Amino acid sequence: MALDRVTLFAVALGVCANFASFIGCKAAGDQSQSASQSQSPSSNATVPAQPDKFSSYAPAPETTGGFDGNSAYSHVVKQVAFGPRPSGSPAITQVQEYLAAELKSYGCSVETDTFTAPTPAGRLPMKNFLVKIPGENNGIILLGTHYDTKRLENFVGADDAASSTAVMLEIARVLCRQRSRYAVWIAFFDGEEAVNRQWVDPDNCYGSRQMAAQLSISGDLPKVRAFLLADIVGSKALRFRREANSSKALTDVIWNTAAKLGYKDIFVNESSPIEDDHQSFLKRGVPSVDVIDLEIPYWHTPQDTLDKISGRSLAVTGHVFLESIKRLQAK
Repeated sequence: MALDRVTLFAVALGVCANFASFIGCKAAGDQSQSASQSQSPSSNATVPAQPDKFSSYAPAPETTGGFDGNSAYSHVVKQVAFGPRPSGSPAITQVQEYLAAELKSYGCSVETDTFTAPTPAGRLPMKNFLVKIPGENNGIILLGTHYDTKRLENFVGADDAASSTAVMLEIARVLCRQRSRYAVWIAFFDGEEAVNRQWVDPDNCYGSRQMAAQLSISGDLPKVRAFLLADIVGSKALRFRREANSSKALTDVIWNTAAKLGYKDIFVNESSPIEDDHQSFLKRGVPSVDVIDLEIPYWHTPQDTLDKISGRSLAVTGHVFLESIKRLQAK
């Protein structure tokens, strides 16, 4: 990990946004969380705070490439209502049923991969979903998000990862009835979060590793021209740094697209290394990028609740993804 103990402590205290030398890491901060937080999900989760009257605001879909930020916000609301959703829990089964029903209602072709993964808590059942939107030529643009939450007491994960899951659902709604030059596949990963508090390989990214391996076996992996990952994208104070491990050319596509759309204040030209699901594909030679806001002060705390989420931020993220896909389709 690239974080020292001082930085880890800063993340755990939730002051990373004001910590001038902060270097992000999706997982390393887990080891600094309070020992009073349970490793297992609570059946008596705190009811999420009610959103303020501005939190669901989003621009009109015709200004964001057809992406409906208010619709995406409603997907966050629904996921949070299920409570904590770690892999193998009853609540994540409800999310899986919700994802399947929503994607079917959009007319999407969806494949599911049900598997078990060896974890520090024993073998856990997991399920990946893969939306497949056909293209005219031989090539795949792959999008992804994880939908599980960290195993912490009272942790409902409005931003991590209901926000990115909501964005991918809305992108699926927009794209599932379209046909483009290259196929667009959208992955919903189970098991991104470490089961233990500390992020140590191989206790993380279970779903993305599984999918990368399956695509390699099927022969589809070499067809993937780009993998675009979204994770933690809903904060009212949204701010994305370039992820230092990501493929530079692909990162440039997204950041240049964001600048042209007027979002330079959100997609900033700073960088930090973050370990996340994109590494499952980077390790196999797939150009990959992670779009993630890890400056949130409530990361992996019970304060990651619905009141932190902005429909506008979801719309900005979705707009940039949709326009970036168009640019990749033209290459």
